[in-house]
Amino acid sequence: MNKEKSILSGNQAVARGFYEAGGVVATSYPGSPTVEIIDTVKEFDGVYAEFSTNEKVALEAGIGSCFGGVRTMVVMKHVGVNICMDPLMTFTQAPIDAGFMLVSGDDPGMASSQNEQDNRILAKFANMAVFDPSDSQESKDFVKVGLDISEQFKMPVMMRITSRICHGRSVVELDDRVEKMGPEFTGDPTKYCMLPPHTFKHQHTMKQRIEDLSKFANNLEINKLEKKGSDTLIITSGICYYNLREVCPDVDVLKLGMVYPLPIDKIRELSKEYSRIVVIEEMMPFIENELKIHGIDCVGKEFFSFTGELHSEIIEEGLLKAGIIKERRVKNPEQDDTTPRGPLFCPGCPHRPVFDILKKSKVTVIGDIGCYTMGLLYPMEVLKANISMGASLGMVKGMRIAMDKRGEQDKPLVGVIGDGTFFHSGMTGFANLKYQLNGDENITMIVLDNGTTGMTGGQPTAESYHLDNLGQDISVEQLIRDMGFDDVQKIDQFNYKEAKKTINDAIKRKGISVIITSRPCALRYKIKETPFEVDPEICIGCRTCIKTNCPPLRMKKYDGIEKLKSSIDENQCVGCSICAQVCPVGAIKRKGSK
Repeated sequence: MNKEKSILSGNQAVARGFYEAGGVVATSYPGSPTVEIIDTVKEFDGVYAEFSTNEKVALEAGIGSCFGGVRTMVVMKHVGVNICMDPLMTFTQAPIDAGFMLVSGDDPGMASSQNEQDNRILAKFANMAVFDPSDSQESKDFVKVGLDISEQFKMPVMMRITSRICHGRSVVELDDRVEKMGPEFTGDPTKYCMLPPHTFKHQHTMKQRIEDLSKFANNLEINKLEKKGSDTLIITSGICYYNLREVCPDVDVLKLGMVYPLPIDKIRELSKEYSRIVVIEEMMPFIENELKIHGIDCVGKEFFSFTGELHSEIIEEGLLKAGIIKERRVKNPEQDDTTPRGPLFCPGCPHRPVFDILKKSKVTVIGDIGCYTMGLLYPMEVLKANISMGASLGMVKGMRIAMDKRGEQDKPLVGVIGDGTFFHSGMTGFANLKYQLNGDENITMIVLDNGTTGMTGGQPTAESYHLDNLGQDISVEQLIRDMGFDDVQKIDQFNYKEAKKTINDAIKRKGISVIITSRPCALRYKIKETPFEVDPEICIGCRTCIKTNCPPLRMKKYDGIEKLKSSIDENQCVGCSICAQVCPVGAIKRKGSK
């Protein structure tokens, strides 16, 4: 009987695998490259799915459902695992009965991330097994295998899926859902209360189950040996396998589906058959180091980069250096003459007028994580520091103290944070902001409230209910006032002159000023009003409108006019009116107006 097949992305396949495996609860905080997993899970009957306030809360909800006896999946991007490490490091001590999988979206090459951390290392640190799929079919299958192993060995497991797998598509065989239900919660404190003396024995339990799983891995079907008759054995996993096979189809390969713990006994026996072992893996030398720890001689990172994606041409170059191949099969991609274009704020983005005002004010601005992070890029170039979600509050406070100690009390300092990031990890920073300050330190915090978690696809925030009935209805303004902040103002940033005055006045005042913007995300809420147009006879070509960094705006040559003048692409314009408000000569008007 032929199974139904479908072309799925890796993210969609993970969701499908969880559904087929009898998964019941899936939680997440949205972050590229894994956002699509929860969006897809929501389409399946019988599965509860949510985007939680942050990754820590998502994990804690998942811990509860796992203890409650149902198969659970928690999804986040690689840096999100940092947020949930506190409960994770304790949770992994607990012997569990229902399958639990943490999906980490790693990002070799940092396509959409601020760092390139390799979460295989964190998984080992937390005593978790790690699965590493190579395509969409394996993404689906490994969820099911992982949850089975999780229950068999009573341990949480991780699937590390990279950006290329998340977004790539391939054919997947579909299966029916198989209902799985674990035992009900017993309330046994020796299993669920992770405090001494209960935790003493679990240290030994964690060690033993990793050793047992390593032996189990020797015959695990997803760890596959492919013999071609070579005297070199290459050990690899993930997308590297297919990139390797493209350039070197005739070398023996041990393709690992589970990369921790390794099938050490099997690899030790194989090492006797080969003149050398070469490890190909993206990012850190994780597999390579594991082999060396167990006394298995191998090479790897001396031939292959520790950073970025290992594409076919990069792997081929490493194989040439290692002497495994003698000539190239793949040509390096030719460079074209396309003009590079960085990311831009969307047409009608409510963040643009705020950054235009801040740039003109020439103040030091500390950034945070969200769409507004693009404020550090050309042509805005407003943000001067940017680290992680919610960090702007603490950084502003620490920098303010340092500046005042250096005698720079009169130098204003501004921080920006989005509403999604405010709920994620900004509330604690606000609660700490006034602590031990004199009260006259010049700090302005701007909460860019656009009613959505914008950069990851428009997921709801804890106050989105008033816009789309999806989120909760928690007021950012009321929370900040309840924390004891009195100088709090809400502005309509599309009223440019008033917004500019409010922001600049706050920057000049001593003490902590908080400004909350009010316009929703133009993309998420599909905002589209009558577009604007330029009268080239009035336009003086000063480029003031162009400097607002709005995509529909550009300079062009008009017939009969020698000087370049501003123009607006009406197909892109959403009618936000900022360009018209900053124009010094009134050359920009709404289309159809006199």
